[in-house]
Amino acid sequence: MSVSKDEDKDTGEKPVVEDTESKAVEEDSAEVAEETSAAEADTSDTAAESGTETAAGAPTAGRWRRPVLIGVVVTAFVAVAATAGYLGWQLQQERAIDRAGEQARQAATDYAQVLTSIDSDKVDENFDAVLDGATGGFKDMYSQSSAELRQLLIDNKATARGVVQESAVQSAGKDEVVVLLFVDQSITNTNVPDPRLDRSRIKMTMQYVDGRWRASKVELP
Repeated sequence: MSVSKDEDKDTGEKPVVEDTESKAVEEDSAEVAEETSAAEADTSDTAAESGTETAAGAPTAGRWRRPVLIGVVVTAFVAVAATAGYLGWQLQQERAIDRAGEQARQAATDYAQVLTSIDSDKVDENFDAVLDGATGGFKDMYSQSSAELRQLLIDNKATARGVVQESAVQSAGKDEVVVLLFVDQSITNTNVPDPRLDRSRIKMTMQYVDGRWRASKVELP
């Protein structure tokens, strides 16, 4: 009988131990589950914050890129406009110089024929025409020598007629042009009654004065 009681006693204590251990395991499992859930929640929060920062940062970068792009386009446009403006101005200047050169060449051609043509019966008219087309140093020199030259032409009954065969612009500016001229001059006087042909090369500096091209320097190079 005593043996039976011991067995019953032992059998009654075992379930208590198993229940206690099972509860401990369940508590540990619950704690692990809670920690896992917390970790997952932290990870989700971090990912959400990162996504929010990325989403918030993307428009900011876009807003910065647009003004920079506009600035680059504006700068490029200004550079192109400035270049085009300068080239247009340069072309306008070149055309103005070409136009001045042609006008001065024509004026020099006409003046060379006036300068190399003389009639002893119309000396005063010839001199007035020469002085009218002159300026600067050449006009001063011609004025000073005109009295002596006038008398010499009258005494010798000199007559001359000049014809420009060729002319070309050597150098040109808006207000000053150098012209080269090749002139044939037919001359007669009391000593040489038969016409004599002289061929001359004239270098004439023309200046734009008072709205006209006038000779400021005449050379026989």
